[in-house]
Amino acid sequence: MEKREIVEKFGRSPGDTGSPEVQVALLTKRIEHMSKHLEAHKKDHSTRRGLMKLVGQRRYLLRYLSSRDRGRYQSLIAALGLRK
Repeated sequence: MEKREIVEKFGRSPGDTGSPEVQVALLTKRIEHMSKHLEAHKKDHSTRRGLMKLVGQRRYLLRYLSSRDRGRYQSLIAALGLRK
């Protein structure tokens, strides 16, 4: 999925890039990409640090969304497949 498709799918209105849903979806895509990179390049510690920063940023946004609107939070993690 490209960025435009993610914005269209998770955005609350056309061109919405600021809502927590869109931000979490974009971060999730970047996290998946970096995780694949680290599987091939195990000693790339600068990428690992960047990955940890992205995970923390996503965790913060998910916590914010969970406290604001539990329904939107539940539908987002179901759509992204984050929790089991």
